[in-house]
Amino acid sequence: MSATKTSAKKWSNRELLNALPNPTLGRYVVHITNPEVTFIGAPNQPDFAEVSIAFTPNHKIIELKSLKFYFYDFRQRLLSYERLINVIFDDLMAVYEPIHLRVSMSCNPRGGISAELVIDSNDR
Repeated sequence: MSATKTSAKKWSNRELLNALPNPTLGRYVVHITNPEVTFIGAPNQPDFAEVSIAFTPNHKIIELKSLKFYFYDFRQRLLSYERLINVIFDDLMAVYEPIHLRVSMSCNPRGGISAELVIDSNDR
């Protein structure tokens, strides 16, 4: 009898994110907003959120085109609000290794209730 191999659930496609070299050693903050990130929040029901990123780069910066494709990839993924923001934060930290990162997510109302989530690297 052969042992079955179990694999961890893949919540995102981090490989879509490309990094560019930071063109300066000066400290600055980049604010990025995607007004409509689409994902599946409940089976067969799309959810929408605005995701904002405040990013202080170290040696790498975010290639915006790759970030767009990274967000598009969530359209077919089933995730809770809480899982989604944590996946985005973890992926950005791993790929870009920023000095500081803050990700906020404002979710469209569902059942008349909206949600705002925030993760800040200073709080970890």
